[in-house]
Amino acid sequence: MKPVSELLKQRGGTLWHARPDDSVFAALELLSQYEVGALVVMSGAKLVGVVSERDYTRKVALQGRNSRETRVAEIMTAQVLTVTPRTGTRACMQLMSERKIRHLPVLEGDTVLGMISIRDIMDDIIATHEATIAQLENYIQS
Repeated sequence: MKPVSELLKQRGGTLWHARPDDSVFAALELLSQYEVGALVVMSGAKLVGVVSERDYTRKVALQGRNSRETRVAEIMTAQVLTVTPRTGTRACMQLMSERKIRHLPVLEGDTVLGMISIRDIMDDIIATHEATIAQLENYIQS
């Protein structure tokens, strides 16, 4: 399988993020606007966490908290698992499965390059399998 840097190239380097002091409501608006399930949380140029729809449902909605008054820092996952651009998609899939997570920030040193999701990996696997099938069909027909 390919390195995650290839998946990031397909996305064009877009990095959507929230700040720790943002309201959860503002983060939800970004999630909705960009149609994503998670955002990296940045303090300046430093990664300080990840906030996801799952964080919202478990730490705000189910606890009866107010998303306009609660700050992202209060609900984000601060102990973030990360990968490098050279990490293979198979290793990412295994890590996501073992840790029951859906998003992995990609870092080069301390620099956040992007974030990949399980959907990115699944889309890549499907595309790879479709290409293999097409090649095999072409081989059989020739």
